[in-house]
Amino acid sequence: MFNKQLIIGNLKPTFPVIQGGMGVGISLSSLAGHVAKCGGIGIISGAQIGYRDKDFIKDPLHANLVALKQEIKQAREIASNGIIGVNLMVAMKHYAEYVKAAVEAKIDLIISGAGLPLDLPKYTKDSDTKAVPIVSSAKAATIICKQWDRKYNFAPDAIIVEGPLAGGHLGFSAAHLENSPLLEDIILEVKEVVKEYSEKYNKSIPVIAAGGIYNGEDVAKMLEKGADGVQMATRFVTTHECDASLAFKEAYINSTEETIGIVKSPVGMPGRAILNTYITSPQGNKACFFDCLHKCGVTDIPYCISKALINAVTGDVDNALLFCGSNAYKATKLEYVEDIFNEIESALVIA
Repeated sequence: MFNKQLIIGNLKPTFPVIQGGMGVGISLSSLAGHVAKCGGIGIISGAQIGYRDKDFIKDPLHANLVALKQEIKQAREIASNGIIGVNLMVAMKHYAEYVKAAVEAKIDLIISGAGLPLDLPKYTKDSDTKAVPIVSSAKAATIICKQWDRKYNFAPDAIIVEGPLAGGHLGFSAAHLENSPLLEDIILEVKEVVKEYSEKYNKSIPVIAAGGIYNGEDVAKMLEKGADGVQMATRFVTTHECDASLAFKEAYINSTEETIGIVKSPVGMPGRAILNTYITSPQGNKACFFDCLHKCGVTDIPYCISKALINAVTGDVDNALLFCGSNAYKATKLEYVEDIFNEIESALVIA
């Protein structure tokens, strides 16, 4: 259909588009399933995925593992033969257990960032599950490729390069964000890194652009500048199929360019979010409710990030962390996932 098809091993989506994983609970089976049904790659976020379980607070790990497999099953029922993946953060405690559960559920691919997934192939290598790391620099891509090659005799099935305009936690320091390189420049640098491993393992390693890609024109532009595909997240939040509450979606629709900014999360990383008073003027709630991330301050945090993200997905937006991409303010209405792919198709056909 298009001049450039995204191919990740045996996975060949109709559109060169991955829907980014968004947690807590923003991209679960409904959004991921419908994206896959429309010909993209639908991604379930594994972050605190079991938050709705009645025993979540008592035993979050068990609730999350049960929910992960359930959401994968439900997404497949929606997607028919579409491609489904999960996003699992390296920063999560019990990371290995989540990866193993996803592989057991025969997930098509695992996307992993928020740290370097140096041991991901340990759990995916002998399965059909594709291993896709997220990086923000050629240096990070080099470290991962060297480690996977040396330790597991394996190369990434694809690499996602997340630029400085992305939502949620960012792989750049606050200082670096102000003078960060262009996404297309990082893409080209990472493509140089993967050449060696692509030749060694006789496999194509597509490099996928992420961050600030909102519409069909953006998709066409990134493909023209060298990306093999794109990852989009923010645009899919304001769809009817998105798993988030209506209040969360309306927060995007009601946002402006001025109300979106960089915040420092409890894990010590900069992130992009809608600026509400809960985040900009925290009330000193220093309780960590879930002990879910390795680098969370626990005793000296301004708020519990899991609780703030659960508030967001359930609609308590005044007491929430509202992660978003730089272009969230462009949302003006609710739409269907199919509408977005129709727009992308038109842009790619013209291009």
